[in-house]
Amino acid sequence: MTTLMFILGIGVFFAGLLISIAWHELGHLSTAKLFGIRVPQYMVGFGPTIWSRDKGDTEYGIKAIPLGGYIRMIGMFPPDDQGRVSARSTSPWRGMIEDARSAAFEELQPGDETRMFYTRKPWKRVIVMFAGPFMNLVLAVALFLTVLMGFGIKQGTNTIESVSPCVISQSEHRDACKKSDPASPAAAAGLRSHDKILSFDGKPTKDWNTLSDLIRDSAGKTVPIVVERGGQDLTLHAKIAVNKVAAKDSSGAYVQGRYVKAGFLGFSAAEGFVKLGFGDSVTWMTDRVGDAVENLVAIPGKIPALWDAAFGDGPREPDSPMGIVGAARITGDIATLDIPASQQVAMFVFVLAFFNLSLFLFNMLPLLPLDGGHIAGALWESLRRKVARVLRRPDPGPFDVAKLMPVAYVVAGVFVCFTVLVLIADVVNPVKIS
Repeated sequence: MTTLMFILGIGVFFAGLLISIAWHELGHLSTAKLFGIRVPQYMVGFGPTIWSRDKGDTEYGIKAIPLGGYIRMIGMFPPDDQGRVSARSTSPWRGMIEDARSAAFEELQPGDETRMFYTRKPWKRVIVMFAGPFMNLVLAVALFLTVLMGFGIKQGTNTIESVSPCVISQSEHRDACKKSDPASPAAAAGLRSHDKILSFDGKPTKDWNTLSDLIRDSAGKTVPIVVERGGQDLTLHAKIAVNKVAAKDSSGAYVQGRYVKAGFLGFSAAEGFVKLGFGDSVTWMTDRVGDAVENLVAIPGKIPALWDAAFGDGPREPDSPMGIVGAARITGDIATLDIPASQQVAMFVFVLAFFNLSLFLFNMLPLLPLDGGHIAGALWESLRRKVARVLRRPDPGPFDVAKLMPVAYVVAGVFVCFTVLVLIADVVNPVKIS
């Protein structure tokens, strides 16, 4: 049964993956057709075609390997200076450029001269290339909101799980008290496990973030605390200590490895699933986007540890880069967890939401062959045309993105090597959940 659930979880992930890819390519397709660009193919997947159907001047289909997708647009690159589109040079670098140019024109038909991608104004090309990643961002936001507002996320509550007997700096990472450690304010005030804190210093505390912020802002003060215990309300008094505690971001999540001096009461909050409002959900998502950008920038620095995890004895860190295989294994593990079905669904949706957010950020990198590379080319063309007008110089014409294809091949080669490394790590030493 466990194996069957694991396989089912993987199947659910790949179904979500195909939907995400189809959604991404739909953004490119719809905007390309909106601006009159001919699109011969819209494909989900790679490899042999297992199903296709022609509608209008576009072939729609599904291919056998569900690891990507694409649309083909006529005239992605402009012709060379002599108007040629198929000449082949003996130089390998020049050959890459001319191969790319020829491929862009290989399905050119009579009447397509005005339906080519490169003939559209730069702002239209930016929209076409941005529409794909933007669709992933829209889907990620919708999925995040579904979980945050519909299912809720696991976080601390205003109910006490346990009381710390002493004041210990959180940066010390120890649980046992020393004789020199002062008693915690919570213990001294008589707080107990299962007490529900109703108000702190006269302010209601319906959620953990509010209570935590109030405690942190009350260092050195003696405050009244109203708790519910055994069906009765009790008022206790505690003198809030100053301690080094974990820093928090704007959504209330702890920032790993960062500490600040703030008020400290000394108890662990019981956890529960809390539904967020729209405003709190937006704040939470904004922080996660910031985290994702930081993680994307930090990838090169994580490669040595990833290599050690794949080929050595190094541990696989929880924030280690993870590919499609790793994400599929995570969803398989989720399906086998002994938790309520609603929590499993929420975790599935979360994984898919983070996957779409990653697709958006990755594709926005200003490098060919990514969408961001074409966007950067169109913006550069627009800039140099405006400069030429200001300086009253001749129009420099379309920017030939094909000349950047050697760089694109290098980027693609690096990406392939990185993908293989992540794949091996995901197989031999995968990221695991509890």
